Amino acid sequence: MPCEPGSELVRSGELERLPGKDVASALTGVDVVFPVLHGPFGEDGTVQGLLELANVPYVGAGVLGSALCMDKDIFKAVLRDHGVPVTPNITLRLGDEARNPFGYPVFVKPARLGSSVGITKAHDEDELRQGVSLAFEHDEKVLVEQFVPGIEVEVGVLGNLQPIASLPGEIVVTHNEWYDYEAKYDQGEMDLVVPARLSEAQLERAQELAVRAFVATDCEGMARADLFVRADGEVLVNELNTIPGFTSTSVYARLFEASGIGYAELLQRLADLAVERFERRRQLRF
Repeated sequence: MPCEPGSELVRSGELERLPGKDVASALTGVDVVFPVLHGPFGEDGTVQGLLELANVPYVGAGVLGSALCMDKDIFKAVLRDHGVPVTPNITLRLGDEARNPFGYPVFVKPARLGSSVGITKAHDEDELRQGVSLAFEHDEKVLVEQFVPGIEVEVGVLGNLQPIASLPGEIVVTHNEWYDYEAKYDQGEMDLVVPARLSEAQLERAQELAVRAFVATDCEGMARADLFVRADGEVLVNELNTIPGFTSTSVYARLFEASGIGYAELLQRLADLAVERFERRRQLRF
């Protein structure tokens, strides 16, 4: 499905649906699909399922990995089961009262959304209730997540069965209180320091956990791991983004550029990985 970076399938709250014949026509003769789509109907496994049914190679995680990583509640449960340390949280469902066992501040976020949409940093009970109400406008599950003081780090992961990690990059927010939508997408709102200003052991630990999270969640192709390094040195995984941004301010390509893999080579590797997975899975018997 041809698309431009940053394009969306959801506009004004309505899903733009393509009739079956248009999908088939759009995919005819396509070598590899690069679904640079964010949020619901883009990175949650739905488009990936369409591409599986269309029997075409595509970049990035498959149906399971996409859906799993989109759901931060299930994602953290899987990582805990695999012994990967994650930021502590509780999960609220429709009808639950707002509650916070962690003290303030805390982050309140929809369980299945991205780009920091619907997220609040709550400093007291009033802000907690407001944040939970806002998050429930976007999803039927809401996370209340413990605030982790320390350094925010991102690591790119690239590969299929033997993934590699980029150098970790340190996120420095220049104006806003935290790494919100504006800091992610507006020029001048964020600085990226590569490699992150950490010890060698912490850098290696961040890379290790990024790859372990990638494998545990059945990802392939690419992902960007978001982590925190606490003041005591412990590294925690926060999220795994299966379709990282590819705009001029996006971190994923910049991390690999600093790691010796330029943008053109990165795109070619991702396309090759998509074809490799497609050909490998064609050998399976169903």
